[in-house]
Amino acid sequence: MTKKFAHLRASMTPEAQAQSAAQAQAMLAEMPLQELRQARGLSQKMLADVLHVQHPAIAKMEKRADMYISTLRSHIEAMGGELEVVARFPDGAVRISNFADLRHA
Repeated sequence: MTKKFAHLRASMTPEAQAQSAAQAQAMLAEMPLQELRQARGLSQKMLADVLHVQHPAIAKMEKRADMYISTLRSHIEAMGGELEVVARFPDGAVRISNFADLRHA
């Protein structure tokens, strides 16, 4: 017999629940484009329609390790998000603003 996840979670100690929640947040904070699209409930076909490209173009884009920032921005915006480029250093992070102008180009 299967148990509902809510029942299993309720039987966990508060420490285990906190650790589980922290691990889930860490996993959601970083993911490949394909997983991000899936997490947003979008199919490749749906995204292709929004971007006015063919379905295979989305599959190819999601497999790329290198792409133009404008391409990535359009992909993220088609999913309802906003792309920010941030440089992280040991003494802090800086948002790079040069690319904000690409949105209107």
